Amino acid sequence: MLKNFLFIGSLICCLASCQEIKLYESHKSLSSKGWESSQQALDSFNISDTTATYRLFIVIRHKDSYNFNNIWLSVGLQSPGDSMYNQKINFGLGSDASGWEGVGMGDIWEVRKPLNDLPQQFRKPGVYKYSISQIMRENPLQGMLSVGLRVEKVD
Repeated sequence: MLKNFLFIGSLICCLASCQEIKLYESHKSLSSKGWESSQQALDSFNISDTTATYRLFIVIRHKDSYNFNNIWLSVGLQSPGDSMYNQKINFGLGSDASGWEGVGMGDIWEVRKPLNDLPQQFRKPGVYKYSISQIMRENPLQGMLSVGLRVEKVD
């Protein structure tokens, strides 16, 4: 009886600890030959609640052998019926003193960084498109595995 109670209690704790993504997350795998500056990660997500606020994150997976402590990206966002708005962003991935940021397993690291400092509201409902490309001097950029976007609804 006690074993059954412990098993059920453990199962409930495990299920309660799983976090559901609030809205959207997608990753695009990059070529093993390197991330060409012409290769864009393109996708879209749907916004139906324009009264809510959202946080946007860039998610990058890279190898331990990546040669830089940062990455320059061109990130574009297009709201329904508008043209693409692009911004250039410098994301720090680590430092020589403290090592890589994010979560690592073996020689693979995942870093999730907010796109903006503050949550934002989407003014129009509908499908939003985005693009992410690297704008580093090295081309193709070695050591990158995937890049993606995560959109979370703020409670």
